[in-house]
Amino acid sequence: MHNYKELKVWQKAMDLVVEIYSLTRTFPKDELFGLTNQLRRAAVSIALNIAEGAGCESDVEFARFLDIALRSTYETVTALQIATRLKYSKQEITDPLIANAEEVARMTTGLIRKFAPSRKYLQK
Repeated sequence: MHNYKELKVWQKAMDLVVEIYSLTRTFPKDELFGLTNQLRRAAVSIALNIAEGAGCESDVEFARFLDIALRSTYETVTALQIATRLKYSKQEITDPLIANAEEVARMTTGLIRKFAPSRKYLQK
């Protein structure tokens, strides 16, 4: 088991959630149940899966949750790019958020390699 609160990747993921919520407050109200909701859920999923995985008994199981967090990070980046293309946000606002998400992705990938270098959790 790992103390997720001490993991820098979890801390950065939590900061990203706050930034995403702040950004999505500016989205059109008719997007509340569309892109706003999807972007928030994806960002929240990153931090939640890191925390949930940290409570696992084995490193391989932790890595499985980190992989889910990684996929949520990619979803977050894509949703931010969609928001930019739809002109819900300016690129100079979303670019730093994308950079933060990509940093979380790199950190998560590093942890996956550390805890399950062969990605045994993917094998059946």
